[in-house]
Amino acid sequence: MKPNSSLIGLLTTLLLLTSSVLAAPQHGKAKGKGKLPPIPIIPPSEEPPTHYGILLIRAFQPLDIYGPLDTLQLLAHNRHLTLTLLSRTLLPVTSEPASAMMNTHRSTFWPTISPTHTLTSPPSNLQVLIIPGGPGARSPDLGPEIAFIRSVFPKLQYLITICTGSGIAAQSGVLDGRRATTNKAAWNSMTAMGPKVKWVAPARWVEDGKVWSSSGVTAGIDLIYEFIKQKYPNGTALTKRFGEVTEYEPETDWRADPWSERFNVTVPVPEPLV
Repeated sequence: MKPNSSLIGLLTTLLLLTSSVLAAPQHGKAKGKGKLPPIPIIPPSEEPPTHYGILLIRAFQPLDIYGPLDTLQLLAHNRHLTLTLLSRTLLPVTSEPASAMMNTHRSTFWPTISPTHTLTSPPSNLQVLIIPGGPGARSPDLGPEIAFIRSVFPKLQYLITICTGSGIAAQSGVLDGRRATTNKAAWNSMTAMGPKVKWVAPARWVEDGKVWSSSGVTAGIDLIYEFIKQKYPNGTALTKRFGEVTEYEPETDWRADPWSERFNVTVPVPEPLV
């Protein structure tokens, strides 16, 4: 007997619909609603990125990395993703300031991250590069990192800068002629690193083609939420689920930026942004 093609199609659809994109909490019930229902998988209109890289610099801001990384890790529970951690060497990278003048209390409260690849031996299929900021973004010793950004940018699908990471990217020249934003508390020092960049404020984050940039620290989480919404199938449902399981309410308006007013940062918008 020949297999019934309609029956096979129906079974395939049912399998897709019952695949949960993120396991719902199995304990307790919230307001009598029970556990969260599964989100059906809808094929994407174009293939979203699967391979992310994070550029590690000494004296990084931890949340610049861990904020976006935590959200992307939730995404990795739903589809195959690869993470590459890039640095000059394979030695652990510390958030400790390189200068003793920036550690006047002689603190030892500095986490480290172990790289998976060096800047001279990166994977060939890297699609998205995330550049975090932090005190290290002001370092005069970023030559290898700047050269790496410049060399890899043409092959990337997307470049994402978090906070003052835009200052590092700006020094490579890849932001020239593009709209971008940065931490408003560090506005003057960061924008000076890219005089040909079309800096935008107020802005929580800015999208300009393959370049996405966020304002200060926590804005990087909101940027990643928006990125997932736009680039992945069922992105809106995914980010809604992520917000529920992490109890986080992301900012959805890129223009919501009270910090520009707080730090008296306003520049003319170079082009209409929608």
